[in-house]
Amino acid sequence: MPDDPQLRLALNEGPFHAALRAAVEARGLTLERLRRHLEERGLRVGMTSLSYWQQGLRRPERPESLRAVRALEEILALPPRSLMGLLGPPRPRGRGQGARSPAGDGEPAAPLAGSAHTLSALLHDLDGVADDRRLHVTAMYETLQIGTDRSATRRETLQVVRARRDDPDRFIMVYRGDLGCDVERVRIRALEDCRVGRIRRDGATALVVAELLFGRALEAGETQVIRYELADPSGVETTEYERAFRFPADQYVLRVAFSPAALPSRVRRFARHAPGPGDRDPGDHEPDEHGTDEHGTDDRGPTGWEPGGREDTESAESAESAESALTLNAHHAVHLVTGPFGPGAVGVRWDWP
Repeated sequence: MPDDPQLRLALNEGPFHAALRAAVEARGLTLERLRRHLEERGLRVGMTSLSYWQQGLRRPERPESLRAVRALEEILALPPRSLMGLLGPPRPRGRGQGARSPAGDGEPAAPLAGSAHTLSALLHDLDGVADDRRLHVTAMYETLQIGTDRSATRRETLQVVRARRDDPDRFIMVYRGDLGCDVERVRIRALEDCRVGRIRRDGATALVVAELLFGRALEAGETQVIRYELADPSGVETTEYERAFRFPADQYVLRVAFSPAALPSRVRRFARHAPGPGDRDPGDHEPDEHGTDEHGTDDRGPTGWEPGGREDTESAESAESAESALTLNAHHAVHLVTGPFGPGAVGVRWDWP
C-alpha cells in the first residue's frame, strides 16, 4: 500500500477520480507523461480523457479504457485492482435511461466537457439554452497562438452566422480552459461588428460563457459577421485544440501558430463525428459533453487536457477518425479546412519534444 496518507485514503474510500488524481499527484507525473506511458503499452488514451477521468467528468467504461486503467495501476505503482475496484458496475445503456452524469467514455462528443448542470445554469443566467437553433454557422475561421511557454495565449475567431428565423440578436460563446485555467484571467474582446455583453465564469469546470451582441435583431435569412478575440494568460501547457459543433456548419478553418522558440515534434489533425440532435436518447435532456454554445459550437480551450482536451471519446456513437499528419510551414503554423461538418468535433493535437 502506498506511503502517502492521502493516497491511501483515496484508494480505500474512493471515488475513482479522487484516487486517480491523488495517485498522479503523488507520483509527480503530468498527463502527457501518463499518455506516453500508455502509448508505449499500445494503449491510445487522449489527454482529454485522462483529464476527464481525474476530474470525475467521465469514467472509463469501454474495454480499451479499462485496459488503460489496469495499465495506470502499474505505471503509478498501485496495488492491482486498486483503481478498477473503485469503478463499480457499468452505467445503464440504451434509450430511456435519463440524464447521464458523469458521462461514460462512450458518450457523444459533440458539445461541452464539463458539468452539464453548470453549463445549463450559466446559460440560463444569460437567458440562453444549449440547443437554440436560431443561428446557423455559415463559416468560421480561427487562429490560435501558442506561446513560448507552450500555452495557448490568444485565439481570434472570425465567424459568419445566418438567422434561421427572426429575432436573434446575439451569439453566446462557451470556452472551457485546460486544467489549471484561471477563468478570472480569461479576457474576451470584440473586434468587429459585435460587442461583449454579459460574461459568466465557473472556476471548478473552467467554463467561461459570454454574449456577443449584434446591436440589432436579425431577420430570417440575414447574415452577421463577427470577429472576436479570447486571451487566456493562465500559462497552462497544452497539447491540442478542438472546436465542437452541435449542429452542422458549412465551413470551418483552424490555423495554429507556434512560437519559433517552442516548436512541436509532431502535429496531427483529428475529427470526431457524433449523432445529430435527433439521434439522442429521448430521456437525455442535458447538453452533450464537451461544450456547446447557444447556437451550436464550442470554443473548447486547449486541452492539458480541452480541450481540451481529448479521450478520447471514441465509440460507436462518437467515433474519432484516424489522425492525419500536419506539417509546419515556413511561418511555424499548420491549418485544417473542413466543410460541411458536424455534428461532432474537429481539431489539432501535437507532441512536445
